[in-house]
Amino acid sequence: MPLERDEQADRDVDVVVVGFGGAGACAALEAARSGASVLAVDRFTGGGATAMSGGIVYAGGGTSVQKAAGVVDTVDDMVAYLRQETGDVVSEETLREFCATSAEMVEWLADAGVPFDPSVCPFKTSYPPNDYYLYYSGSENAWPYRSAATPAPRGHRTHGRGTSGRAFFAALASAARAAVRVLPQTTATSLLVEDGRVVGVECRTLRSRWHTVLHRYATRPGLYFPGFARVLHRRIAALETARGRTVRIRARRGVVLSAGGFVHNREMLRAHAPEFRGGLPLGTQGDDGSGIRLGESVGGVADRMSSVSAWRFLTPPSALLRGVLVDESGSRFVDESSYGAAIGSKLVLERGGKAWLLVDETILRAARRQIRRETLWFQRLSAHYLLRVALVRGPSVEEVARRSGVDPAGLAATVAAYGRGEDAFGKAAELVAPLTGPYALIDCSYGPRLGYPCPVLTLGGLRVDEKTGQVLDVPGLYAAGRTAVGLCSNSYVSGLSLADCVFSGRRAGRHAAANL
Repeated sequence: MPLERDEQADRDVDVVVVGFGGAGACAALEAARSGASVLAVDRFTGGGATAMSGGIVYAGGGTSVQKAAGVVDTVDDMVAYLRQETGDVVSEETLREFCATSAEMVEWLADAGVPFDPSVCPFKTSYPPNDYYLYYSGSENAWPYRSAATPAPRGHRTHGRGTSGRAFFAALASAARAAVRVLPQTTATSLLVEDGRVVGVECRTLRSRWHTVLHRYATRPGLYFPGFARVLHRRIAALETARGRTVRIRARRGVVLSAGGFVHNREMLRAHAPEFRGGLPLGTQGDDGSGIRLGESVGGVADRMSSVSAWRFLTPPSALLRGVLVDESGSRFVDESSYGAAIGSKLVLERGGKAWLLVDETILRAARRQIRRETLWFQRLSAHYLLRVALVRGPSVEEVARRSGVDPAGLAATVAAYGRGEDAFGKAAELVAPLTGPYALIDCSYGPRLGYPCPVLTLGGLRVDEKTGQVLDVPGLYAAGRTAVGLCSNSYVSGLSLADCVFSGRRAGRHAAANL
């Protein structure tokens, strides 16, 4: 079938961006501002996992938002903290560049229309309620992180009610659409290569209202019901097969892959990270690994594919941080004030997915009082589930241990040591106090529970040149966001993936545009 007139006009552009989520929108906008003609293609209508996210950008070193809030932060402190999170996944030079340009990144986003707010959240939480937009989004206050760097709140939540990823992407997409052409309902199926260089993409495109409607429901409520989302996705794929037509688009300067991760590809997840099956996939059906596979098809190499983030948050309510998290033997294994992904990683990889939080009646009462003021609706559901459904209560430590399947002697020894102030994990002193009966053990184990889901997302991707974002050994091809190995590919804290989408997307777009 021949191309429509507007598609025919876009067959030759300077830069083609595959995937119009957070990283893709940043790549497209940066490439356009660098003087390139840009076409972005997206399998659906854009947004990807970014639009579903909390809209958190991890930034520091003295951003305008931090300064307005009276927060003191330095680039050195930000580097010192993130070095412990990133490990060797990026070089010291790249890590420092990210931190040193962090304040400028916030201004770039603000210039694109992304709204921020300097109201600091006064309590530890997985995600702040609508009154607060700057918070400690990682493990900055947990041991040993706080010993290496002065903690500072660096989670910049986009201003907007509820999970504000929609507000973040709406502003960014509006700025990008003013400068680039976006072709929705268009799936990149292969890369065009000439003389060892990527020179374009072959796509399947269609125009279908039902395609959009099915995707909308597969995303939400499909996010919370993965089986339902898979059923709708099969219908989406059938529509694409029946009504799609082939489009070839040449890229004079480069192609940027920014098509997300692979959390919705069950075969890839089973092959690379089987321990994390059973979590709640955090992403859209477009996070199927297609961008990574496109890169591999022309010689790109994937790395960190077993790196998956599983979020087992204990907060809100913040009072629960005073509890003791134990495994089946009754032993503690983490500072309870650590970020949820740090807890989730140890839980899944080291403790067989089994864990319980021991609290007493004083903590329970405080936690219940905090629910209304510390939670949004989705957190409120989980908080009520934990405090009213997923717990076993009893007058003694041994009794709740027996009823929960935890070793009674091991738990009793842990509680006694904790009461004496013996804390091998260095939890902040104000969160440590002897527990007194009656007691409750809250089941925090990993698994597919609707009342207390454990979201997971993949962090691995294509290996890229850290200076340019070019896929290693593949001229003309770049990658960004969760299609590439990046700052958060070792461990995740809230906002670091989105910040890396901005950082790596801008880098890829800028260098693709300059590639003559």
